[in-house]
Formats: sequence, C-alpha cells, structure tokens
Amino acid sequence: MIVRFGLFELDTEAEQLRKTGRTVRIQQQPYKLLSLLITRAGAVVSRDDIRAALWPAETFVDYDQGVNFAVKQVRDALGDDADHPVYIQTVPKRGYRFIAPVDTAGPGASEPNPTDRPRTDITQTLQKALWSNIAELRLAEVERAKRRRTTKIAMMWTGIALAVGAIVVLLLR
Repeated sequence: MIVRFGLFELDTEAEQLRKTGRTVRIQQQPYKLLSLLITRAGAVVSRDDIRAALWPAETFVDYDQGVNFAVKQVRDALGDDADHPVYIQTVPKRGYRFIAPVDTAGPGASEPNPTDRPRTDITQTLQKALWSNIAELRLAEVERAKRRRTTKIAMMWTGIALAVGAIVVLLLR
C-alpha cells in the first residue's frame, strides 16, 4: 500500500519513505513511528502507544528520551519543524498528531484521474493539492529562515574580524 501526504509517499510494502520519487533515508524505529502516526492521521497518538509500538514489553530503555529521539528523526526526515509543524503536531502532555491530509492507494496504483470520481472526491483532491502547495511553501520558508540566520552569523563574524583587524592596524602604527 502507498500512502501519499504532501511531497511524500510511504510505501508500506517496501518500507520506504520517498520525497518526490527519491528515497529518504529513515531508520527502522522512526519508520515504524511514522507508519503509526499516518495510520491514525488526525488522532492523537499517546506516548504510551508509541512506546508499545516501538519497543517490546521486555525492553528496558529510557522511553521518554527514545520517543523524543524517534519523533525528532521523523521530523528531520520530513523536514518538519516542531515550532511550525506541517506534518507532526505535538499535543502537550498527550502525544503527537499527524496533521497532513493522507491519500491511500493500493499497491502500484497510479495517480487517480479526477474526472473518474464524484464531485466530492474532486473537492478533496483539490484540497489536498492546495495543502501540498502550502506545505511546500512553509518548508521553503523554514529553509529561507535557516539561510538568513546563517548569513547573519557570517556577517557578524566578518564584522568582528574587520573590527579586530582595524584595532590591530591602529595599535601597530
């Protein structure tokens, strides 16, 4: 089964995550977590449910830290930001919710033809396409913000280097 959301596809048979057709590297536990969140899209998945899905009962680890790390790895794979989520929303004291619209298709299914569906399905398709565009814009906005921060830091260090250089030149005169 292939599950589509935003720019991504989750192939449950091959256990692969793809972004615009390219495979995204994701480890086994984060993959299981993403699958769990997608199967319960829109609903809150508790940290206990996540723990039960990721670790056998006889496993002794720091579950809270393990869940946090798995969620971070999923967000990294999706390019998602906890402060401005596009895919995974943190529900404080309760768990996590997959907030993106999900489209499920059978194995090897091609992109559905909107003219073959009733009008409500066309509306849903348009809403998902709109959401995908919004998600792409939000992710691009996050990347631009990261580049701006990097540029500001580089400019700050350049200014400091110039100031130190000017002081050295003045002291050596």
